[in-house]
Amino acid sequence: MNKELAKTKIDERTGIEYRLEGDYYIPNIVVPKEEKIVLNKYGRMRLKYLKEHKKADYTIMLINGTLNTHLKEIQETTQTRVNQIIDQLKEKSDLTENMKNTDMLYWVGTMNSIKAQAEEIVFNELIYV
Repeated sequence: MNKELAKTKIDERTGIEYRLEGDYYIPNIVVPKEEKIVLNKYGRMRLKYLKEHKKADYTIMLINGTLNTHLKEIQETTQTRVNQIIDQLKEKSDLTENMKNTDMLYWVGTMNSIKAQAEEIVFNELIYV
């Protein structure tokens, strides 16, 4: 038991516990467990943006154990917002459900354009901030 006590020490100023590894004391740092999530397109984009452009925010969230929660919230909010914007843009356009059967290429092209517009709006609102 004395050997175990000699191998660990607590810095009284910071309260950090250290363990002896060879000739050096290494801090006993444990990263909190995070819930596992499956990232969709928007979650992956946000993660990539944080890693490349907001390194400090990424590191802080990773250490605090809030990164996965943040990514989950962003991807859910983004998906909801994209769907809302698509619905709004569809109402303003001249698309009808009947066009799916009569002029399919025009309908698909217009829907792709609407989705791209909606995603571009949401990228600037939620992903790249």
